[in-house]
Amino acid sequence: MSMKASIYEHFHPEEKTFVDRAVEWVERSAQLHELKRTDFLDPRQAQILSMLAGRNADVTIRLEGGYPEAERRRALIAPDYRSLDDESAAIAVLAVHASGNGHLELDHGDFLGALLGLGIKRDRIGDIHVHESFAHIIVTDEIADYLNIHLRQVHRLAVLTELLPIEKLQALLPKLEEMSLTVASMRLDGIASDVYRISRSKIVDPIKAGRCRVNWKTEEDPSEPLKEGDVVSFKGLGRFKVLEVDGVTKKGRIRLTVGKFA
Repeated sequence: MSMKASIYEHFHPEEKTFVDRAVEWVERSAQLHELKRTDFLDPRQAQILSMLAGRNADVTIRLEGGYPEAERRRALIAPDYRSLDDESAAIAVLAVHASGNGHLELDHGDFLGALLGLGIKRDRIGDIHVHESFAHIIVTDEIADYLNIHLRQVHRLAVLTELLPIEKLQALLPKLEEMSLTVASMRLDGIASDVYRISRSKIVDPIKAGRCRVNWKTEEDPSEPLKEGDVVSFKGLGRFKVLEVDGVTKKGRIRLTVGKFA
């Protein structure tokens, strides 16, 4: 088995393209002594890159998303002798507010859609924090000035923007709607059907079709067991997190606390 083939067996087939890119980044840093600053990675991509970098003693990496709980983060990859502590992650905050200084009444999807509508690739955009009267959007330095000039409308609302240093970020941690469940087992399909209040038979098809991710990794096995801390997402249905596994009832069912992302 070739080295790449042995690597691929650890990942889902759809991840192959990213694995190839990440291997190249790591090898160039190790062999050509390059500093690589990636675009924003989702948690699964960051995990893959960390795993690959961990196989190579000649490189070091740092992940930075602007605040400790960031979901999307840029990676800095460098030869192991180079300290990354003082290297800039090259990210900025695009502050957005209504031109009339009123409430935005917009959501995450509205802002993301407006940015993508300007021709911006998703991987240039970090986390988006939507407050009542303003939003803070983490972006790469490379596109910050362009967005500051051209973003003038979100959905149907006229907006004004300004650029702030990352230290001025006002992060907004996601709200979770807690649910208490009792389930027969920790199977993905059983828990998901209770969370979304649809039959197990109807939840199986999207899982098998690749429309479900567990911890940002595509999961196509309905019987996959979940554990405390797992984050599950379904296209079109939203996300939830297994917050706590709290023992077993007298009838042998498992008590769970699950949080649905608002």
